[in-house]
Amino acid sequence: MWLTLFFLDVLIMLLCWFICMYNHRAGIVDVAWSISIACNILLCYWLFDEAPYIVQILVGLGSSVWFLRLSWHLLRRYLKEKQEDRRYANMRQAMGRWKNLGFFAFFMFQAGLAFLFSLPMLLLLQTPSDRWNTWTVPLTLLAALLMSCALIGEAIADQQLYRFKQDPENHGKTMDQGLWRYSRHPNYFFEWLHWFTYPILASACGLWLLWIYPVLMWLFLYYLTGIPFNERQAIQHRGQNYLDYQQRTSMFIPWKPKQ
Repeated sequence: MWLTLFFLDVLIMLLCWFICMYNHRAGIVDVAWSISIACNILLCYWLFDEAPYIVQILVGLGSSVWFLRLSWHLLRRYLKEKQEDRRYANMRQAMGRWKNLGFFAFFMFQAGLAFLFSLPMLLLLQTPSDRWNTWTVPLTLLAALLMSCALIGEAIADQQLYRFKQDPENHGKTMDQGLWRYSRHPNYFFEWLHWFTYPILASACGLWLLWIYPVLMWLFLYYLTGIPFNERQAIQHRGQNYLDYQQRTSMFIPWKPKQ
């Protein structure tokens, strides 16, 4: 089953790689990553019913809603942009004549990451009911509350930034209103918060290894693919305007801005 899902992820990435080769816009990989995880969860939810029903509902349906919403947001952003995302434009320039092969390797790597970040949901959905202890219901309710808060927070942050960018008068300015007044990256914060859902739930069935996922997501967002690149690009394109924003606004965890 897992091998089938991995090959599905590879197929989705392969199709999106062909699209990338056609329109020279690699940002479609972000949409493909989220769609791949959503497909993995929905297929596993449809094929397996070993876990308690309340867990199936939260993980099978709740997590699917999370990643489908994220897919829709990323696709909407991708379709609105007329030029390639700066991250991938820089990659394209760096790879030079090997860009087609380089992006193929990159898309296949993303297929592996999509499968890796699907594992918490797959493991929970395939854990038999007799392995879940008496804490299953309260921990599931706690996990559901956390997932709901993270979903609402990220959806609000994404929508606020999207509307800000759609206004031509905001070109060259920094979004510092709404949730963005309290964090320079509230969308990343709520994304990270969401990944605590699964280890909390897994505490009721002994899957302690899932606590590694909030750590992995924090490393990706804080040090690798998220905040560092966005901060450099923001300073490069908005200069002092963004430097002032940095001085008064928390980087990650929402907090009262400095005067």
